[in-house]
Amino acid sequence: MSVDKTEAQLISKAISQVLSEGLAAVLVTLMDLPQSRSAEWRIGSKLLVNESGETVGTLGPSKLDEAVARQTQRFLTSRDEAKTVKVEEFTPELKDFQGVGLLFERIEAEPRLVIAGAGHVGASLARLAAMVGYRVTLIDDRGEFVKRELFSSENQQRIELVAAEDWSEAMSEAIAHGRGVSVAIVTRGHKQDEDCLRAAIASDPDYVGMIGSKRRTNIVLDKLREEGADEEKLRKVRAPIGLDIGAVSPEEVALAILAEIVAERRHGSGMPLSAWRRT
Repeated sequence: MSVDKTEAQLISKAISQVLSEGLAAVLVTLMDLPQSRSAEWRIGSKLLVNESGETVGTLGPSKLDEAVARQTQRFLTSRDEAKTVKVEEFTPELKDFQGVGLLFERIEAEPRLVIAGAGHVGASLARLAAMVGYRVTLIDDRGEFVKRELFSSENQQRIELVAAEDWSEAMSEAIAHGRGVSVAIVTRGHKQDEDCLRAAIASDPDYVGMIGSKRRTNIVLDKLREEGADEEKLRKVRAPIGLDIGAVSPEEVALAILAEIVAERRHGSGMPLSAWRRT
């Protein structure tokens, strides 16, 4: 039996909403059934569960939907993009559903990176992030730094280039609602840093980092603190930005920054994978 057309349209609409709002969800598809159940349920039935637990569609029995919905929340905290499982692997107490095979698929918009500052580090970071799949917005108030000919390869065509007349406005527009967005502030001075960080904090993205020495970044953070910025949000700012890999060149600094952004998004520790050998 095929999936009901109306149900498929509802799921498709819900997926579009998840992506447009920068949310995350899990699409679960019924892939396999015991022979004894083949006449009762439909192969291909789908259930969409978003990160807040709201559901669209059904796999069949309500008990199965409820158990699967709980499992999707655990799946979202993993690093998996897709996974096939049997119901008894996560809900062994539901004896009636043993042998039912399901496909879990992560649904979320491609990660976004907003970079303030198109100098050597910012430009290198934009190119590297685009290469690994981020949708990048590169902002600078110097128009000659964000010309398309500087980012002309096929992969770099995905980089959105913004010549900002006003840093705050450009940042706020680029970050939007902040969901699924990382922000790297790599400008050339305190004033630009302040304007960009002020806008970033107001938009509440998933990650905010700012380049500079401890002294320089503390000056900016203290300035915003004096203005009454939210202390909890200020504590979340990664400053100085990036992981300590001993970076020297702009390309190495960009790598250190992106490594921290990816670790934050994927819930990585940032520790060497070989560390277990030395414990």
